[in-house]
Amino acid sequence: MLDWREIDTVLLDMDGTLLDLNFDNHFWQEFVPLRYAELHGLTLEAAKVALAPRFKAMEGKLEWYCLDYWSEELNLNIAGLKQELAGLIAVHPHVVEFLEAARGRGVYLLLVTNAHRDSLSLKMEKTCLHRFFDRIVSSHDVGLAKEQCGFWQRLQDQHVFEKQRTLLVDDSLAVLRSAAAFGIAHLVSISKPDSRRPIREITEFPAVEDFRALMPGLL
Repeated sequence: MLDWREIDTVLLDMDGTLLDLNFDNHFWQEFVPLRYAELHGLTLEAAKVALAPRFKAMEGKLEWYCLDYWSEELNLNIAGLKQELAGLIAVHPHVVEFLEAARGRGVYLLLVTNAHRDSLSLKMEKTCLHRFFDRIVSSHDVGLAKEQCGFWQRLQDQHVFEKQRTLLVDDSLAVLRSAAAFGIAHLVSISKPDSRRPIREITEFPAVEDFRALMPGLL
């Protein structure tokens, strides 16, 4: 589905793209509410009801991804709680083979994530994927979330790439829409970001279940 002769740069998301989103889904939807419930003497369901609108209000904003913000808001050590669940961090199938092939072809590889630096460091420590990338960029360094329209221009200003010869792989449709509006030519969505949830039906962008589908023509 990709003509690798037309691609020099690959921008890769982390959570849900390279890594199984089960970790983050479980962390924010179950583990944080559990600890919040313990802190405030609530049932788990009551904690989920209390937290849901607070989480929803921050979706797509940089604060949603900021561990410091949520630590202060919830009076919980979010980075510490992530360490407790670090055993759930897992790399999606065929990711390493893809990264090895891309490096072998001389593709410029950028990890571009909304993850806070503390979360990013934990996940790179657990997976060792950092060794494949020319650069690793957190949206917290850029000052905007990837969903926000100015993010991609700032990224290009800092890490020069040609939009027409760049591929972005991301599980977030909002991020892909933002990148499309900026003019990145090659866009691919991940249809199964969470290994424990069903494949999503995606028609807006080309979609793959795992990185095996992107390998033809790369080797």
